[in-house]
Amino acid sequence: MSGLSLRLHCTGEADFRLRLDCELPAAGITAIYGPSGSGKSTLLDCIAGLRRPGADSVVRFRDEYWQRPGSFVPTWRRRVAYVFQDARLFPHLDVRQNLHYALRRRHRDNGIGLQQVISWLQLDELLAHDPGALSAGQGQRVAIARALLSAPDLLLLDEPLANLDHTASQQCIVQLRQLADELDLPMLYVSHDIEEVSQLADQLVLLQDGCLVARGSLLELCSRLDTRLSQEEQAAAIVIGTVARHDPEFCLTELAVEGQPLLVGGNSHATGSTRRLRIPARDVSVCRQKPADSSILNILPVVLSDMQNDGASRVLLRLQLGSQFLLARITRKSAADLQLQVGDHLFAQIKSAALLMESTDTGE
Repeated sequence: MSGLSLRLHCTGEADFRLRLDCELPAAGITAIYGPSGSGKSTLLDCIAGLRRPGADSVVRFRDEYWQRPGSFVPTWRRRVAYVFQDARLFPHLDVRQNLHYALRRRHRDNGIGLQQVISWLQLDELLAHDPGALSAGQGQRVAIARALLSAPDLLLLDEPLANLDHTASQQCIVQLRQLADELDLPMLYVSHDIEEVSQLADQLVLLQDGCLVARGSLLELCSRLDTRLSQEEQAAAIVIGTVARHDPEFCLTELAVEGQPLLVGGNSHATGSTRRLRIPARDVSVCRQKPADSSILNILPVVLSDMQNDGASRVLLRLQLGSQFLLARITRKSAADLQLQVGDHLFAQIKSAALLMESTDTGE
């Protein structure tokens, strides 16, 4: 089954132009990432039919054309649901009535029942509340529930966590990721927060000034040296590991990453579960010989895959660990002293790693 095919030419305010020609997967969570003004929200509006791009534009979802030359399907006929920065609930209806409204208007049964959604998003105690009595986080959970109950084929989310505090944001991230894993419902998620993207996305689309810069898997784009992600000060690689065992004495969890052990703090995750780890480039150094005595717990064998200057004094390294990659940001002097060359076999010393959904550090 094909995905979401886009050929968009859209003019906005102040001579802004969105020019996009690509195909996105119709599965999992695809994050649309870029700075303010890059065209992220405009892209979602064009997909939803809220904005009408140029007459030669094409929007095709799976086997259905929503727009092509001479044809435009209005928003109400596109089976999409849209969650905005604010909840936009009906103020004259309580939470239960807002949810029932979506149920009454859906055109098909997608197998998602009211009680399921209430349970997934922990809404039991909120059903009798008016929207004005909800916190920002509670309101967004209700908005997501209402969107799911409308039985969409595609869920669009435009910075839905932007107005939430850290605790509420983390709760919604966990719930969205769980929903993506349980439901066969593709999501497009707009954000300019790389922390959110790292926890949620399967695929990533990078926009800049209305143009597509890159697209691909989250793991690939976060570790490539030719994207703005690696050039940012908070650049980090995302790797996948499997929980191997727990060390209750020191409150550590060992994950297997490409057959290598990697320790992180905490021990609350089930053995055998797959977890994402975020490893900042600034917290990775390299050496040619594995140290015999070191306070750094995680020292992994890697191959130098690529390197490039990062400003006047630093070098950014791409390190291959099996089929995955790490980033390391070191000084140019260190690179010169080590006489680094692409293809060198090295050891990566990881000072800290964050287990996503539950930030934990390990190191010195």
